[in-house]
Amino acid sequence: MIVACHQPNFLPWIGFFYKAWLADLLVLLDDVQFARGFTWVNRNRLKCDQGEFWLTVPVKKKGRGLQKIRDVEVLDEGNWPRRFFQGISQNYTHAPYFAEHRSFFEDLLQTHWSKLIDLNVAAIDYLAGSLGIGKKIILQSSLHIQSQGSELLAKITRETGADVYLAPLVSKKYVDDNLFEQQGITIKFFKFIPPVYPQLWGEFIYNLSVLDLLLNCGGKSLEVIKKFNHLM
Repeated sequence: MIVACHQPNFLPWIGFFYKAWLADLLVLLDDVQFARGFTWVNRNRLKCDQGEFWLTVPVKKKGRGLQKIRDVEVLDEGNWPRRFFQGISQNYTHAPYFAEHRSFFEDLLQTHWSKLIDLNVAAIDYLAGSLGIGKKIILQSSLHIQSQGSELLAKITRETGADVYLAPLVSKKYVDDNLFEQQGITIKFFKFIPPVYPQLWGEFIYNLSVLDLLLNCGGKSLEVIKKFNHLM
């Protein structure tokens, strides 16, 4: 069995779902530290007529110190769900598959989210299902494993019963091969090439949220991703 790990990003980019498609099991690292600076866990990019625009979920940081991702709370201020929906609907109304997913946006943003992890997992599950990736996704916190670096990843691989750990080629220099080998775990690396596909608003922009691909290519989105990539 092949296992992969990734932080539970908000409306993740395409590479996240390519990894999920390659793996038998994807473990979301919710029991690691939430970055105090820039992070993709509560924000991502989409496209507009001016280039790109950001969707950011406001979260509670003041007085919280270091937080685990699973503990981060959504900050209920400024009617951010309404701004989100306006940003998406104004810029993607003419996308070929916007109408197909409109109810998802409405339901997601009408729900009162207390924890960021719950919002992110709901979005990830929906996006994975829409792409046709029928892979099981679980949270690190459900495994009760806490460690760091390669040791954490090796423990997760062993605890889930997997014998192969999947990682992007760009992370190879950060992975302790010996630690995995000592536990009988094989590491497989993959190279992700961001696909080019039809977009609205002129010049193509790489590495947006997968939502941009899904709204423009619909049911063909996974084939677009697979066409550009291969397992090492």
